Amino acid sequence: MADKSRREEDERRRSLKPLRRLAPYLGRYRGLVAGAIASLILAAMMTLTLPIAVRRMIDHGFSSADSTFIAQYFGMLVVIAGLLALASAGRYYFVITLGERVVSDIRRDLFAHVTRLSAQFFDTAQTGEIISRLTADTTQIKSAVGATASVALRNIILGLGAVTMMVVTSPKLSSLVLAAIPIIVLPLVAFGRSVRRKSRQAQDTLANATAYASEQIGAIRTLQAFTNENFVTKTFANAVETAFIAAKSSVFARSILTFFAIFTIFSSVVAVLWFGSRDVLQGTMSPGTLGQFLLYSVFAAGALGALSEVWGELSQASGAAERITEILAEVPLIAAPANPKPLPATAKGAIEFRDVSFSYPARPDRPSLNDLSFSIKPGETIAIVGPSGAGKTTVFSLLLRYYDPLQGSVLIDGVDIRDADPHRVRERIAIVPQDVTIFAATAAENIAFGKPEATKAEIKAAAEAAHADEFIARLPEGYETDVGERGVTLSGGQRQRVAIARAILRDAPILLLDEATSALDAESETLVQTALEGLMEGRTTLIIAHRLATVLKADRILVMDEGRIVEEGTHRSLVASGGIYANLARLQFEHGATAFQAAE
Repeated sequence: MADKSRREEDERRRSLKPLRRLAPYLGRYRGLVAGAIASLILAAMMTLTLPIAVRRMIDHGFSSADSTFIAQYFGMLVVIAGLLALASAGRYYFVITLGERVVSDIRRDLFAHVTRLSAQFFDTAQTGEIISRLTADTTQIKSAVGATASVALRNIILGLGAVTMMVVTSPKLSSLVLAAIPIIVLPLVAFGRSVRRKSRQAQDTLANATAYASEQIGAIRTLQAFTNENFVTKTFANAVETAFIAAKSSVFARSILTFFAIFTIFSSVVAVLWFGSRDVLQGTMSPGTLGQFLLYSVFAAGALGALSEVWGELSQASGAAERITEILAEVPLIAAPANPKPLPATAKGAIEFRDVSFSYPARPDRPSLNDLSFSIKPGETIAIVGPSGAGKTTVFSLLLRYYDPLQGSVLIDGVDIRDADPHRVRERIAIVPQDVTIFAATAAENIAFGKPEATKAEIKAAAEAAHADEFIARLPEGYETDVGERGVTLSGGQRQRVAIARAILRDAPILLLDEATSALDAESETLVQTALEGLMEGRTTLIIAHRLATVLKADRILVMDEGRIVEEGTHRSLVASGGIYANLARLQFEHGATAFQAAE
């Protein structure tokens, strides 16, 4: 069974079937396709008329000293050349425009599809590899849809036309040529399969190198802090060398393919020319007819030779199309049901977990939540504390429906979120994560990510509420200052306040705070904590915090351990109970006080 599956996979990889995925994109632009085909046919027809003119000139023009006859023929050749030039220009315009348009659509659809894939896909996928498919692979597709496809179609039309005219010109010599075609074509197909397999390997290794480079550049400060420049450079150099070896193997296979095609094709033309010259000497064929047949043979041979190179390029494009198709074939595991249940028109923010059990797909043997049950009333502030790995962040992940529970259900305002549209669920949630994401954009654009249609006044108001306005106003261009990739020009506390402003601007009924003040200094934390207290009024708020000082005013505190709630109550009641929370509180408050006194 395994061998059968392997054979089926190899056969799939040796074909050009992945290119069929482009058909719907081509179908959107029938006008461009029709213009390209019409230009190709006209160019081929003009090319195929040249041998006829040559035959008549040789057989009739030079035998009679009629300069008018010769002038007419040369005049007609100029007209043919003009039509050929017009058709070639039209082919270039239609085909290149079609290639650019199709690739733009593919990139748009691929990116849109990736943004809708479930979190489980990104648990294992490498960002750099996805970017490689979005850029390098689509560039291969552009080459195929543009120049390569037009060259292939042009040579198919020209080759078929030349072969047809060869048969009309001399059936005897044509039979010799047609007998040689299987000897030429079959090895080309075999070589083409090898080229495609090697091209896929080259693209895969290049994607791996790109993924590694993307990861290291994204962590450049960590890289330099640990003085690993030489190490990562060597690792990347090895990855690039591996990609080069794979590409070299693909190029070598294409070189063999090209050599064999050109040698066999033109050797057959020479053989046919030798037989034809004997017929001319015997008087059974005119010199003009032999010249005409020879030109058609050269056209056919050139078309077949060009197709051998095009086959290799199409094989590369097919490998790229296959890699793109793999992503497009990914089905989001988290998606809206066919008939999603609407959430209440008036959002209240009630939350309930009912007997929820969950394990991450990458670690199915390690449960993150075990029969977890709790409910939160609208407007209530709940703090979730516990040791690392207790399942606190998992609660947020399930609430945002990045994953679905294996057992039990999660409800918002009485609706099981599996029955609702995930987009509608997430619209009712604002989050301030511990690991803040800042985009390579302006300060205003980063805040507006919480509400893209927000006005400048709304953005400024949100920044003021988060105490971010003070440092943004000091930036060179204020709110229009570009903060750099990942916000490298901002401090940790400043990035955190931008994230808080983003959440304030979203104005959602449910607020998730994941260590929202962890990166702030004491003064900033006091200011932001005051802002958050105002923001939390009238909203259901869940707070994850290791620093217990940030949860003292919570209505309730849920203490989690090993995926379960082991304690519940207020700060005062939990300290009095002497459990896990009391131990955490003693370690933080008493140790901090002792350290402070020792420093005095």
